[in-house]
Amino acid sequence: MDTSALEARNGKDIQGIPWERLNFTRDKYRETRLKQYKNYENLSCPREELGKKCKEVEKGHNFYDFQFNTRLVKSTIVHFQLRNLLWATSKHDVYLMQNHSVMHWSSVLRRSTEVLNVSKLIVPTLNYPGSLAQTLSRVQISTMYLNQSGVAFSTKIVADENAITNAVDIFHMARPGVVTANNDAQVRVFDAGNFACLGRFSYPWSVNNTSVSPDGKLLAVLGDSSECLIADAQSGKVLGNLKGHLDYSFASAWHPDGRILATGNQDTTCRLWDIRNLSESVSVLKGNMGAIRAIKFTSDGRFMAMAEPADFIPYLRYTVRLCQVAGDRSVRGDCRNLLQPRHRSSVCWGFRSYIWKLIRVQEEVL
Repeated sequence: MDTSALEARNGKDIQGIPWERLNFTRDKYRETRLKQYKNYENLSCPREELGKKCKEVEKGHNFYDFQFNTRLVKSTIVHFQLRNLLWATSKHDVYLMQNHSVMHWSSVLRRSTEVLNVSKLIVPTLNYPGSLAQTLSRVQISTMYLNQSGVAFSTKIVADENAITNAVDIFHMARPGVVTANNDAQVRVFDAGNFACLGRFSYPWSVNNTSVSPDGKLLAVLGDSSECLIADAQSGKVLGNLKGHLDYSFASAWHPDGRILATGNQDTTCRLWDIRNLSESVSVLKGNMGAIRAIKFTSDGRFMAMAEPADFIPYLRYTVRLCQVAGDRSVRGDCRNLLQPRHRSSVCWGFRSYIWKLIRVQEEVL
């Protein structure tokens, strides 16, 4: 079930696929897969010119050395369009959903532990207004302690049974806060200290993703529209429209300097925007065959993880200062570590190679 770096160097497939037993090679399967894969689209429009707008990249370099892959850690995909499935709190600690449980996986111990089973009754330990004791199948916001066991706060924020929470972002202003993107076309901002709702902002379409700028002043708002929005984090007022994508958007991430916003779209591109000039994107990065459904920057802004739903994980690095792009799904801390769930229900852990002139790496997973 596991593959070590030594086994990979000795020829074992890093995903554990026994190609020698199959009737085709990895390269032949890749060729067939590229021809047959159909990317999901909500909006039908001509896309022939899209490739011409994408930045040319140099290929054939290496950013990360393979260290370890396990297929014992399986993240559960509840909705095929919602792929923010991992959260790395350190370079060794990762949290993910597996069936009805929140799981913690340690790259040091190489084992997973159940943190919370959401199918059971959840009883919050603190008495805050709106906090409920219930199962999390109908709870849309739940906050766990960091330094002790138990759930501090749990509530349902939307009356509509189908208005699911699509994304959650944690931010820091004067106090830590939480912002949520919901299918009821609203973004909600909560105080993480007392769990009070600080703001509720309505938009014209279902909100699939939202993220707060590093200074806490701006909101990126993305959803069931080809346009993305920049809004005031205090009032929710729209300050700018980002035009260029051709389909619905599901991912966003701010560069740590607060000037660059990355957005991911079902048109298979990631666009980089300079908030000082929102008239057009400063760069368009092309995926391989699928939508860009998750994006993360490292804390120093040198790398960014860009997730496709199938097969490919591109790693890019720019010679300009804006950012570099790495693969899928969660990058943590000092940009030396990359964690990704594999398509074959596994988790892979890698360490950065210190190579400085690189533009792009292409890693393939099946």
